[in-house]
Amino acid sequence: MIRMLMLVLVCAPMFLFAQQGTPVKKKILIALSAYGKADGKIRPGFEFDEFAQAYLIFKANGLEMEVTSPKGGMVEPDEYNKNKPYNKEVMADPVAMSLLQNTVSTANIKPENYAAIYIVGGKGAMFDLPFDPSLQEIIQKIYEQQNGIVAAVCHGPAALVNVKLSNGNYLIANKTMTGFCNDEEVKFGKKWKEEFPFLLEDKLVKRGVKYERSDAMLPQLSIDGQLITGQNPFSTTLLAEQIVRSLGMNPVIRTPYKDEKSMHLVKKALAGQMDWAKEELKQHYASYDTLLIAVYGYYKLMYANGNKQEITDGLAISELVSQWVYRETLRYEMAKGYLALGNKESSKKLLMEIRTKTPSFNDAKTLLEQIK
Repeated sequence: MIRMLMLVLVCAPMFLFAQQGTPVKKKILIALSAYGKADGKIRPGFEFDEFAQAYLIFKANGLEMEVTSPKGGMVEPDEYNKNKPYNKEVMADPVAMSLLQNTVSTANIKPENYAAIYIVGGKGAMFDLPFDPSLQEIIQKIYEQQNGIVAAVCHGPAALVNVKLSNGNYLIANKTMTGFCNDEEVKFGKKWKEEFPFLLEDKLVKRGVKYERSDAMLPQLSIDGQLITGQNPFSTTLLAEQIVRSLGMNPVIRTPYKDEKSMHLVKKALAGQMDWAKEELKQHYASYDTLLIAVYGYYKLMYANGNKQEITDGLAISELVSQWVYRETLRYEMAKGYLALGNKESSKKLLMEIRTKTPSFNDAKTLLEQIK
């Protein structure tokens, strides 16, 4: 009797498995624009950084991936920095590059095979992803399946604006989301902004989204149930690791990239942790991209438009790395910032430094003479 029971227990799972057939293995589907041409010079494409960083996180966590695009075949990214560590690693990965050279057309994708979809940004996403009916159907079906994850970063949420659920409602209606904001478009998207069919932030709000954002180009992750969105390229790693968590796993521990760490430091500094940021850079400046931090300060000052808080923040961020980074254009913006705040001595000191190190920079000479 006992032997018969044991035989049933051993054979039953095999019998059930044979009856049901081999289950389809769940994967992550990565969707990206096929609009790009000539490194983004003729038509904008997808952001390679946003593909590379997410790909490496998915790979490190043992997730299988497929890449899809509206047309299928090879897709072209915008021009990108091939010396970035994550880009170099992906460029040397034959599997990753094959996925990009042989994307599967959205018309040939079976949504039921995927546990999640990750939509890569880049300005090309504004031109083809929102208007691809096959992609809309994929997103809808993945979202409506049990625990299906829909995630998008930067301009990637553009793919979601026309997606409707089975009940006829827009998927994103009344959802908390983020995406590339209007402020970022003004500062960093001038080349294609006027050709966009819509501004992403405006369209999300029009669809009833509860839109949230961080300061321009600082990381922002928004989670609303199965829907996960990131504001800009510096939100990619946060988003990719959240996808891993949403699939029931703890992301493997990794060393953050320099640019990633730098933008997180800037966000903390502007949120009231300036003293921590100063001490952190003092102790570990070599693990940060000090030039990137300086560039952030420069743009903060350049677009302050007389706003004293923006000027103050821009100066504080610039001063964080001033001992490691010298750029006459940054020093000049800092000098103008101090002058706008009524601090003539600090302004003069910076202008005199420019006159010493870069005597050909005539704007510094002109402004210094005006102060005197």
